[in-house]
Amino acid sequence: MKAKYFIPILAAALLAGGCSRSGGKPPVVAAPVLVARAVVTNVPVQIQPEPVGHVLPVSTVTIRPQIGGILSAVHFQEGQEVQKGDLLFTIDPRPSQASLDVARAALARDTAQLENAKIQLARDQKLFDDKIESQDVYDTSRANVDALAGTVQLDRASVSNAELNLEFTSIHAPVSGRTGGLQFHEGNVVKAPDDILLTINQIHPIYVAFALPEQYLPEIKKQMKDKPLAVTATFQNMNGPAPAGELTFVDNAVDTTTGMILFKATFSNADSALWPGQFVQVSLTLGELTNALVVPSQAVQTGQNGQFVYVVKADQTVASRSVKTGITFADETVIEQGLGAGDTVVTDGQLRLVPGATVDVKKE
Repeated sequence: MKAKYFIPILAAALLAGGCSRSGGKPPVVAAPVLVARAVVTNVPVQIQPEPVGHVLPVSTVTIRPQIGGILSAVHFQEGQEVQKGDLLFTIDPRPSQASLDVARAALARDTAQLENAKIQLARDQKLFDDKIESQDVYDTSRANVDALAGTVQLDRASVSNAELNLEFTSIHAPVSGRTGGLQFHEGNVVKAPDDILLTINQIHPIYVAFALPEQYLPEIKKQMKDKPLAVTATFQNMNGPAPAGELTFVDNAVDTTTGMILFKATFSNADSALWPGQFVQVSLTLGELTNALVVPSQAVQTGQNGQFVYVVKADQTVASRSVKTGITFADETVIEQGLGAGDTVVTDGQLRLVPGATVDVKKE
């Protein structure tokens, strides 16, 4: 019987001796975390969520010929930037030049005839006053002068029309902008005014149109009275800083079917980053919070009692701190209550934490 109970008793004694040497407590393991400090900064107040905008040219001009004929020259490349007044097309000017020459010749002929008729009228006037010539002869001479005067006026109008047609053979850019695809090439016969030769989009500056719910309209109108409202546009694969513009247009009515109102922002677009037809994310800044306390948004957690953060104390343990949050901007959240400037908060690793837990602060 003594041998039967010897082994269990020995095992129990060994276990008791092991617990006595370790002090009876398991070793403390610090949870690895990433942290950041709460800082005071200025935060822009923006409309969230960001609406989707549509890029529009300031103006789109369709170039049509004002006179028909053979297209004799094209003076630009497709897609080229052109300036207002640049020569774009030349229509064969020879028919128009010939018509102008004919009109000028007719004007010279009829002007000479008018001068001769005036001289004759002066003679008939003298003879009529001296009772040598009859009333009928004098009236005929006077009517001839009036008729030729009308003919000269008609000739002058014909000359002006022919000069205008000759001018129409050279087609210039009415606005500065970027040209589209050519619809006609050298040698084609164009017909006025039906044929479309080219479309020019003015993209410096350029518009971004977007819609917002009508609930934002009162605040936007209020802020626009004091200062221009800044607008930024972002898009996929964007290089460099986001293009910046100003809100310049508020539509005069709310869309009754959607409850939305149309806005337009004007961008200088000096680097041509925005392109007509492009879709962008629009950020409209209404104002700015000064001296706001912010932490990284990932530090804010939501529990049964509301939002909270884990604050790292001097002894490398954490405490749960209830907070009241404000707006979020650029992955940072404004803390209205619950934290002070310089407090260290946990930004990653919260799932392994409980109040009082020891942490091991890691560097990213």
